[in-house]
Amino acid sequence: MGIFERYLSIWVALAIVCGTIAGLFIPEFFALVANWEYAHVNLVIAVLIWLMIYPMMVQVDFYALKDVGKKPQGLMLTLLVNWLIKPFSMALLGWLFFKGIFADFVDAQTAEQYIAGMILLGVAPCTAMVFIWSQLTKGDANYTLVQVSLNDVIMIFAFAPIAGLLLGITDITVPWPTLLLSVVLYVLLPLVAGALTRAYYFKDKTNGDARLAIFLNKVKPLSITGLILTVVLLFGFQAETLVAKPLNILLIAIPLLIQTYGIFAFSYWAARRLKLKHNIAAPACMIGTSNFFELAVAVAISLFGLHSGAALATVVGVLVEVPVMLSLVYFANKTRHWFNE
Repeated sequence: MGIFERYLSIWVALAIVCGTIAGLFIPEFFALVANWEYAHVNLVIAVLIWLMIYPMMVQVDFYALKDVGKKPQGLMLTLLVNWLIKPFSMALLGWLFFKGIFADFVDAQTAEQYIAGMILLGVAPCTAMVFIWSQLTKGDANYTLVQVSLNDVIMIFAFAPIAGLLLGITDITVPWPTLLLSVVLYVLLPLVAGALTRAYYFKDKTNGDARLAIFLNKVKPLSITGLILTVVLLFGFQAETLVAKPLNILLIAIPLLIQTYGIFAFSYWAARRLKLKHNIAAPACMIGTSNFFELAVAVAISLFGLHSGAALATVVGVLVEVPVMLSLVYFANKTRHWFNE
């Protein structure tokens, strides 16, 4: 785990501070960037999101899907959590907190936006960082690859319908063309680009892995750069709101923390009941717990705009995820003896 991944929350926090300060002192710059938009897609943000997503998609190996039938229990646990539990529990928590517990702290329209951002996080299962969580828990790397690859295929078809369903339950009008365009832009096309890149490097059958590893080491810094610059821009756009309402970040973080720890607790309990080996159970639980926050950020911006509460909620997801997931890695390693080796 490189220095950028290990201290990602620190870099995100610094980006939040820098973006907020810049938004207060040079608002005209952010107004200019906000106007660079086509078909509800901000062109600057779209480029940065691609910088984030593309290096991750290159790691996805669709050839690994041939092993999808091996050790099916861990795979079924991940799919159950990712697509039948997590999106709906996130929507429920968002509604419970921002329509109930926190209703006196935020206005109704802002509450809807925060719920929308949480829903988008819940419908986007992790794609890239889970490789790191798997490595830190000494997980089965090949099995993790199968799980991630299958989830990405499902995401192409399931993300838009589930997101549209849950957003439609709220008072938010779902712009279906924009939602479908976001899936094409930020899931399908990056997956295709990643697959083509892998195919190019594996033309050399004897040295493909080494050549691809060198390429990934070169492009991975672009992913972190894209994320940090996106956070700077988002908080620059939201600077005045944040200064006026700094409590809102904490309000968003609380249900996100409950969701993350709750989903992991359920997954870990289920993995023990299924008597999975630890090197299968730990990565399966990590995949079900963490989020593809890059996709959630991109879709929130496309659907609701750069200045929206939905975009802010997805960025807060970035801020809390890394330290929380590291704490879960620590717990998983300490409880390895609970499982069969």
